[in-house]
Amino acid sequence: MQIQPGTLWPAILRQTEHALRCGALRPIDTTQALIEECGVRFLVRQVSSLTRKDEARRAPKLNAAMFNPFLPYDPDLFVADISDSHVALLNKFNVIDHHLLIVTRSFKSQETLLDLTDFAALVACMAEFDGLGFYNGGEEAGASQVHKHLQIVPLPLGESGPSVPIESVLGSACMDDAIVGTIAGLPFRHAFARLELAPAASPHAAHAALDCYHALLEAVGLQAIEVNGERHPSAPYNLLVAPRWMLLVPRSSERVEGISVNALGFAGSLFVRDAAQMDVIKRLGPMTLLQRVAVSADE
Repeated sequence: MQIQPGTLWPAILRQTEHALRCGALRPIDTTQALIEECGVRFLVRQVSSLTRKDEARRAPKLNAAMFNPFLPYDPDLFVADISDSHVALLNKFNVIDHHLLIVTRSFKSQETLLDLTDFAALVACMAEFDGLGFYNGGEEAGASQVHKHLQIVPLPLGESGPSVPIESVLGSACMDDAIVGTIAGLPFRHAFARLELAPAASPHAAHAALDCYHALLEAVGLQAIEVNGERHPSAPYNLLVAPRWMLLVPRSSERVEGISVNALGFAGSLFVRDAAQMDVIKRLGPMTLLQRVAVSADE
């Protein structure tokens, strides 16, 4: 079972219209601000209804073992069968239009390491439209569900500047070898690699992405450990997968002064609940915010 080329984007548009009409999709309204720091024009969205999402997430956590929104998933949010191992669903509480979840059919923990089937599913989706893939590796990295899922959002993320805001500093990459390097403008531990996934999906692309991921994990000192018979990373992390690069950032905490940060923060896209949190980002600076939730470059 493999997605047919050229069918995913029309399916996203068609299912979005249906899910909006029946109320299964509950977009979160936002206002946007640009805050520049360290050469990056961060896109900060202030959401008007994040409290509603928080309440919906908090209730299931009272008995997380009994609740899983992906088993079974809401059929009104189903977009496509991606592969034998993964399906594509619309993100119920989307801030970004056409935000897609790439979910394992059977339960796997969000804290397990990504494998070849995960990258094959992600690459298949990225071959269908210009998008940014990402993974929140654990609750401290911003994961809100325990069932394993990657995510992809269409590019560009903003109306001006690079399609991914962080790309404005990627030209400063210092590549110690031909594969993995670091970005001079990012003041926290991370690993960066150039990767060519576009324009078409292939078994080679998935293998290349998996090899790159393993190299990034090794570069930041994350090791595979066994937990209940599964392979987990030794610490939480965020992963960004763009058509031409990959970035991995180990995490030390999930939030700063009440502001939650997931992988999109390291792409240059942040979310705040209200004007008070927007003021916190303006006071601290968005790059400093990222620095405080990531592992120190000196550790």
